[in-house]
Amino acid sequence: MTHDCQDLVRLFADCFASEFNTRLVGGAPEPVYLPADTDEPMHRIIFTHDYYRSALHEIAHWCVAGAARRQLADFGYWYAPDGRTAEQQGAFEQVEVKPQALEWLFCEAAGHPFRVSLDNLSGDATDPTPFKTRVVEQVRSYLNQGIPERPARFINALLTYYRPGDTLQVQDFSIERL
Repeated sequence: MTHDCQDLVRLFADCFASEFNTRLVGGAPEPVYLPADTDEPMHRIIFTHDYYRSALHEIAHWCVAGAARRQLADFGYWYAPDGRTAEQQGAFEQVEVKPQALEWLFCEAAGHPFRVSLDNLSGDATDPTPFKTRVVEQVRSYLNQGIPERPARFINALLTYYRPGDTLQVQDFSIERL
């Protein structure tokens, strides 16, 4: 199966462009979310280069962000790049559980591999197991208690495009798969 970022751009536009005045844009050296301004009338979710997983991850962040945060550059979140201390990594992981859980659901819906990302290759070494466990628990919570409307809409679009007639099952998501 081919996974082309332009398919994600189109699927995202079909799902959200008119209602949320937001578009997905690739080709950047670093991902960023930019709200509409006087020069650009649409909000932009900008993903890295032409990386499929980067696009899915940035869409996940957008799906987590509420209306007020979607008016702020990068949703108003703090971010420290690779090379974080253990304390900074802990703060990073706190805000990454829900986006990475949604990214995993998006990957599964698209039939694309997923790996949890600690995004800290040159920082302090930390045990990834607690973070991975929280991501798995969040995925299971979404599947058991309901996926919020925006990510559910995108998951349905991905399933329809990549895996027609398929559904996501709780048993598909375990820490062993990470």
